[in-house]
Formats: sequence, C-alpha cells, structure tokens
Amino acid sequence: MLKNIFNRQKGEAEIALLIGIACVAAWLTHLYVCFTTAKWGFLIAGAIFFPVAIIHGFGVWLGIW
Repeated sequence: MLKNIFNRQKGEAEIALLIGIACVAAWLTHLYVCFTTAKWGFLIAGAIFFPVAIIHGFGVWLGIW
C-alpha cells in the first residue's frame, strides 16, 4: 500500500520543476519591474504575499500590465 504512494507518473517531477522555475522567474520579473518603476508599495505587497508577485510577473510577460 505505501509503495503505491511513492509511485509517480513519468514526468511528474520534471513538470513540477518547470512550474517552480517559471514561478521564480515570474517573481524576479515582479521585482525588476517594481524596482525600475519605483512602485514601492506593490513591491512590499509582493514580498509579503508572494502569489501577488507571481501573478504580476506572469501578467507582465503576457502584456496585461
């Protein structure tokens, strides 16, 4: 039974790694944009609640912000 818990589909670890790298890159994008545009309040909001920063980073990539 416990053996089945640790069995994963092929490629799950790679997908999780890619998602993690994308989130870190989006967070770094948020930092860069906030520093260059002097949006200090938004920078602090992204630091306190990191999903805000990740969503903002993805939005910058997609041209939403």
